[in-house]
This record gives sequence, C-alpha cells and structure tokens, in this order.
Amino acid sequence: MLLIIILIITLLYVALIGSFVIGFDRVEIFKLTDKTPKTGFTIVIPFRNEAQHLPILLKSLLKLRYTKQLFEIILVDDDSSDASVAIIEKQLPRFKNVSITILKNTRKTDAPKKDAITEAIINAKHDWIVTTDADCQVPIFWLNCLDAFIQQRDSNCIVLPVAYVAQNSLLSRFQILDMLSLQASTIGGFGINKPFMCNGANLAYRKTAYHEVEGFEGNSHIASGDDVFLLEKMLKKAAHKVNYLRSSKAIVLTKSQQSLRHLISQRVRWAAKTSNYKNKFGKITGIIVLLMNALLLVFPFLLLLGIISLKLFIYILIIKFCLDFLLLFKSARFFEQESALSSYMWSCFIYPFFSVYVAILSVFNGYNWKGRAYLK
Repeated sequence: MLLIIILIITLLYVALIGSFVIGFDRVEIFKLTDKTPKTGFTIVIPFRNEAQHLPILLKSLLKLRYTKQLFEIILVDDDSSDASVAIIEKQLPRFKNVSITILKNTRKTDAPKKDAITEAIINAKHDWIVTTDADCQVPIFWLNCLDAFIQQRDSNCIVLPVAYVAQNSLLSRFQILDMLSLQASTIGGFGINKPFMCNGANLAYRKTAYHEVEGFEGNSHIASGDDVFLLEKMLKKAAHKVNYLRSSKAIVLTKSQQSLRHLISQRVRWAAKTSNYKNKFGKITGIIVLLMNALLLVFPFLLLLGIISLKLFIYILIIKFCLDFLLLFKSARFFEQESALSSYMWSCFIYPFFSVYVAILSVFNGYNWKGRAYLK
C-alpha cells in the first residue's frame, strides 16, 4: 500500500512539472515594437523603512523611457521610522515633468500593505495600476512593454516577470534557483491555462477591474497576499482577460535575503497565506510539491526498513532531478541567469529540508515582517 502511495505521488509530480515544462514554451515571448504610447499608468509603491533600497529604485524610475505625461508615481509611507521619506523628498526635483506623490498610509485592516495600495488607488489618476516594491529596480522599457501589450491584448490584469539580482554567494544562488522555479511555475501555469501565481513586485491591473472585484475585500485580515488573492478574484471575474507578459524588457529585479533567518521568515510569510487560497489548482500544486519533498526526506528510512528498493529510490531521484532541471533551465535561460545552475546539485539535496521545514513553521508559527509581528 505504501509503495502504491509513493508511486502515485511521484506520477502526480511528474505530470505537474511536465505540464509546466510544456506550458512554459506555450507562452510566447512578447517582442516590443515602436508604438505611439497611449496608456496612462499609476505606479504604486508601498514602503516601510526602506532607506537602504529606495535610492536604487528611484534611480531606475528616473531612467524610464515612457512619455512623462502618461504616468505618475505614488509612494505610500507605511509608518516608516527611518529616513525613507527624506530620501524621496530629496529626489523629487529630479523627476521633472513626472507627477510623484508621497502619501501617508491609513490603517484600516490587519493588512498594512493592502491598505497602502488601496490608499494609492483612491488617489490614482490613471486606470492602469502598476505595483512594485521599494527594494526593486524597474527596467527602462517597463511601461513601454506594458503599453504595447495592452494595445494588442484585451486585458484586465497582467502578470510580469520578477528575478533576483545576481550575487555571488551560496545563499543568493539558492534563492535565485528558488525564484526561477516559482517564475517557471507561474509562466507554465499560464501556458496550460491554469494561472495560479503572480508577484506584487511586478503586477498591473485596471482600476476599474480592481473595483469590480471589490479590491482586497474578503482577505484584508491576511497580512500578505495583496497579489495572489487579487489574481484569484480577477481570474474568477474574467479569466480570459488575465495575461502573462513574457519579455526580458519587462523583468523587475529585486534583492534576495541577506541571511538564512530572514529567508526563512520571508518564506514562512509566503507560505502562511496558502491555506486561504481559493484557486484549486494552486492548492493542488502546493500539496503535490510538498508531498514529493517530504517523500524524499523519508526515503532513507524506508530503505533501512526494506519497504522500498535502492533501485526505485535512485530511479525516482533521477526522474525528479532531470525534470526539475529542465524546467529550471528554461527559466534560467529566459532570465539570463544560467550561472546559478552551477548550484543546482547541492540545492537539490537542501531544498526538501528547507521547504518542509518552512511548511511546518507556517502551520504552527507566526512571523515578523517589516518590524511587525503577525500571529498564525
């Protein structure tokens, strides 16, 4: 009976990752062409104690090549106690012909980031909202890509790519591989018409569509999830108008965590919201991946007890190793981060321990985020 369960989990995992591999190639690369800009954008950036990162973000925003009169920037201060606001104010004179506003977040729910985004949307001049984070860098043709895509596709919500800034450390490469797998699954999900994931560091949607689905109503008690919960609502309302923009010119870069403690805290925060997902495919995906990783951890004990053979153990390891690598390779090639694949071998052995540990913590523990404690 146990052997049958092992085989079922393995087959489900192979089918899942195999579908992502196929789906990844089905999402066509969007080629940016010269078009007269037409779309107005409101860039929304919530921040809290981001003095270290804001100069990099602001520098990248200054380099945007989009028509100045067609976009505005709204930064929402979520009760920062550092020099974040002063840093922004110092840079304001450099944003010539660009409307840039600093708002104070008004806390209304248990989700401060959602409150901040809501505050910005209330004050937004344009119909298209584009969100990113204070620790990000945006590409110079970011809005140009979005505008050209919107002119070609009838969209209410557009998911865009996110990658970590490459750093030469084992922890950084581990996180890059993890992000590449998440992005590959995101793209693959769109490719098989089962979108289930996105990242608020690079997400765009119509203000009208946001209001139609009543924004964050219904999940405002959950601190995180400003991206995925909204995506679920958009999919339920009009799935055919939710698209993925696959272009290297639209990749937003963000920083990886600088310590293992911060990485675990971040991943626990991400995992804590999964029990509230309404997307069945997303839940099934999470369960299958978790079961497969948990299975790898118990395999040595099953071998010692003689429940499975060494040959079966090796076969399953090889199948998972090759299939995961194929998906990661496709993602790494698109994001031009093939160098991170040099850490794939040792990451394969660490990841099952890491993912299962994070899953357990997310069930029983709260987490700290931006200096605030959140209970489970």
